[in-house]
Amino acid sequence: MFSVRIFSFIISSFVDFWASRFSRAFGTSLASRCPLQPLHAFGLRPCRVRRVRFHRSRAACALRSLRRSARTNTQNQNSNIMFKDADPNAVSRKKDHIELAFRAQLTEAAQDKRFFYEPLLASHSKNNTEKENSGIALDFLGKRFGAPLWVSSMTGGTAMAGTINHNLARAAAEFGFGMGLGSCRSLLTEDVYLPDFDVRDTLGASLPLYANLGIAQIEQLLAKKQTHLITNLVAKLRADGLIIHVNPMQEWLQPEGDRFAQPPIDTIQSLMQALPQLKYIVKEVGQGMGPASLEALLRLPLQAVDFAAYGGTNFAKLELLRAQNPNIRHYEGVANIGHTAYEMVGYCNEIVAKLQAENALLCQQIIISGGIGQFLDGYYLINKLSLPAIYGQAAAFLKHAQADYETLRDFVATQIYGLQFAKAYLRVR
Repeated sequence: MFSVRIFSFIISSFVDFWASRFSRAFGTSLASRCPLQPLHAFGLRPCRVRRVRFHRSRAACALRSLRRSARTNTQNQNSNIMFKDADPNAVSRKKDHIELAFRAQLTEAAQDKRFFYEPLLASHSKNNTEKENSGIALDFLGKRFGAPLWVSSMTGGTAMAGTINHNLARAAAEFGFGMGLGSCRSLLTEDVYLPDFDVRDTLGASLPLYANLGIAQIEQLLAKKQTHLITNLVAKLRADGLIIHVNPMQEWLQPEGDRFAQPPIDTIQSLMQALPQLKYIVKEVGQGMGPASLEALLRLPLQAVDFAAYGGTNFAKLELLRAQNPNIRHYEGVANIGHTAYEMVGYCNEIVAKLQAENALLCQQIIISGGIGQFLDGYYLINKLSLPAIYGQAAAFLKHAQADYETLRDFVATQIYGLQFAKAYLRVR
């Protein structure tokens, strides 16, 4: 019996010791977790050994409960530390919301009804400007584009034109899109202005670059059997191919303009037969073209057709502004004739359906240009078209390319960011 009491005293002391330790460590009472009456060595009967075991079991339960409680408290504290709504702009933003609420009212008349807005089907892009992560990349003209953009043909032959072309090539290289040069007529026989056009090193080899000649010059070179000058032009620029710009209205209004001896479609076909190794794009210069002309081009194995539609930079209007002869003003109404990009998309879709049924569709890519004021216009039209398409801009690029490069870069980055938003959340109606 004495030995049992000694054993009970030892157990009681052990439990009291660890209870006090856990109480100090975790700021809680062992008794409050699992009430345990202290054992007293002389309070137990000799034969009730099971009571000692019972108290030892309750002590173990209390210790386990304390450990779980400590772990739970630690996890809760950590979770509270991990999430902090640190928004230093919250106050000023809410203030702006209140002050601008009435100015932010929109009317139904202002609604852009070209799109369905689908806010639930995509996440925000993680990378807003880098071409390899943009989500709007595509294959076009046999190369990989970072965005469905195209620098529509500009100009050359002046110091300013050299700055513009190199700025544009730098932006195209950074964001991943192609470029059409302005008329390269001055390079056919001499290289004085070659530095204005020689942008291949700036653009890089992985993106398309196209030289540019007018249909009048091509007609003359064919007649004189000097098409080797065209081959040399493309080679010296290290271009992927040749843009043929068709501009009968501009030439007709231009005081020093050329006159065509044959229909442009015949000249185009003759050149393709004479130089079949070259790649070709055909474009207008600001009036667009009707369905019959579009169909004639889509029947040819061109790399692409560039709309150069009515509504953007208009070279017929430009020649009217240049004219010194007051009588030319009587033709001002002519410059208002043409076809918008929206109309041409409709024509093109009908023609494509017809030619596909005939197995006669040889040109299968389109550059939509003319009147593309912003990314929403371009995004809408390239998605309405039944053929793979990109959109081109001339005046918008020209405006920003004349300044420092950062001005142009900011403009292009805005286009890319807008296209990413449109791709994620807008569906064409």
